[in-house]
Amino acid sequence: MREWYLNVFNNTLIALNTPEIIIIMASLKELEERVRLLEERNKRVEGDKAWETSYTRRSLLVVFTYLAIGIYLWAVGIQSPWLNAIVPAVAFMLSTLTLPFIKQIWMKKSR
Repeated sequence: MREWYLNVFNNTLIALNTPEIIIIMASLKELEERVRLLEERNKRVEGDKAWETSYTRRSLLVVFTYLAIGIYLWAVGIQSPWLNAIVPAVAFMLSTLTLPFIKQIWMKKSR
């Protein structure tokens, strides 16, 4: 006959009269904490993904790209730096808009 013992230290129920100690039930609080941590992580990941695909982020990147290239072109003395900075900024914007479409095609073909 097996004797069961509740280990008070970590709130697990273990069988003592077996060759190896078998953990039968983990602490409910421990499981709840793990679920809570997973849910928090999922919320962070969902938020990060939403930011990565947002038009706000894309717009800011286009504006910063335009400003950085415009300042560089102005600093090196290129004629009409702000007009010439439009092309790379627009190209960057187009690449961010088409990459999700290309990614879907790639994922279908790679399966």
